Amino acid sequence: MTVTRRELGKLMLTAPMAGLLPRELFAGWQARPNSKWAGVQVGLNVPYNFGGSRDVPSDEVLAKTLELGASAVELRSQPVEVSMGKPLPQPGQDQKAAAEALRAWRLKADLSKAAAIRKKWNDAGVAIEILKYDGIYNFTDPEMDYAFGLAKALGVKAISTELEVEGAKRVGTFADKHGVKVGYHGHTKTTPAMFAEAFAAAKHNWANIDIGHWVAGNLGNPVDYIKQHHDRITHIHVKDRKKGDGTTDGPNTPFGEGDTPIKDVLRLIRDNKYPIQATIEFEYKVPDGSDRMKEIAKTIQYCKDALAG
Repeated sequence: MTVTRRELGKLMLTAPMAGLLPRELFAGWQARPNSKWAGVQVGLNVPYNFGGSRDVPSDEVLAKTLELGASAVELRSQPVEVSMGKPLPQPGQDQKAAAEALRAWRLKADLSKAAAIRKKWNDAGVAIEILKYDGIYNFTDPEMDYAFGLAKALGVKAISTELEVEGAKRVGTFADKHGVKVGYHGHTKTTPAMFAEAFAAAKHNWANIDIGHWVAGNLGNPVDYIKQHHDRITHIHVKDRKKGDGTTDGPNTPFGEGDTPIKDVLRLIRDNKYPIQATIEFEYKVPDGSDRMKEIAKTIQYCKDALAG
């Protein structure tokens, strides 16, 4: 039995969560995803890269990931929790009430459902290496324990979230308690000194360096920072941007049209065998006559070609 990548993606959307797709199907599929080249794991930030709502079932995210042939991801928590049965906001529901309902659900959630999601992705050939949380600094202590418990159930190598230095000091205590790294994501105003303060606060506080933001914010050459701090970097975000002018951040561009040294960074990771996922974060405007999936495929190919050079 031979199944194309696109056909498998459709099957993933229709397969019931309780009855995982048979191993025989994957064994007969001749085009298992592979986006690891020359030892460098290239991944995708999902479902962020696909646009639209983040409250989508994990099966839908997996189907699109398979269609693109990616074998690793940074997955946001929303699709996992949707597939685990989290309550979705109701029309007209107060935001505070919705947040409280979600918090109450989390504290009673069955993490074995997350383990089943992990198995389904692994069987399909896609590794969930990073679990991304939005709003983690607002979590209560029990909710924080849940967040790290979910990460363990999914078997990820790190959690990721935006860097707020004071908040990272608190999150870091839970990271050390649970033995799970947190890769803090920086933007154009996130300086090396801010990362250094987060590192000093906890052993498991690490960095998620966005090389496009780094260049757009005139923070220097990301190659130099990665060389110096590779042993505290969980993953990088790969995008292309122009340099800023000192007052305005540089804009996003298609890969190869900006000032971000994407090829140099990928080859640095390759040549030094750093265990750092290169996670594509798709943010440039889709050109007329194209679509997001076509453009994401181009970014994946760009990274593959760069690693072959």
